Amino acid sequence: MKINSTILNFAKVFIFLNLCLSVYAILFQNIIWLLNLQIAFFSSLFVTIASFLSYRKNIKNRLSNIDDTNRFSVDDRDKIDEIDDPYDLYSEYEEVPESELTSEKIKEIIEEEKRKVKQNSIKNTVFSAGGFVSIYRVFGYAFLIFGFFALNNNNLFIPLAFIIGLGIVPIGVLLTKLFKKD
Repeated sequence: MKINSTILNFAKVFIFLNLCLSVYAILFQNIIWLLNLQIAFFSSLFVTIASFLSYRKNIKNRLSNIDDTNRFSVDDRDKIDEIDDPYDLYSEYEEVPESELTSEKIKEIIEEEKRKVKQNSIKNTVFSAGGFVSIYRVFGYAFLIFGFFALNNNNLFIPLAFIIGLGIVPIGVLLTKLFKKD
């Protein structure tokens, strides 16, 4: 499966980067530096994995709720329309003849479009709430905050090591995407 191999590729890069930085911390720094690095790395990793899983679940739920009766057939559109508008974004609009376009009509059309955008943004927020309020993400952020305060309150906090630990996951994603051409 493509998703599992992608996750595996990312995991290999994360583990490799973490291992390299851990060896650096053991050889050239101290155990406190390594502790900061590991707490930040695991909290960042947990938040990233939780985000991925919650958004994947959200997308699957939205796809399962699609009503197949509202879908259009590709045969209903001509080839030029498919090229100009491959996702059929503009077909719902009624064309208004230029002779009927007055400033009031234009303002009315703009207000109607603003209402549609506002309704869609509220609808998207409600439907995607499960993605950003996932219990796993909350737990990941709680682990990050708890780890930070535990290190800071015990005078073990090293900002550079903590920031580097937080950066392993985003840098790993960037490196994986740069070297793996899809």
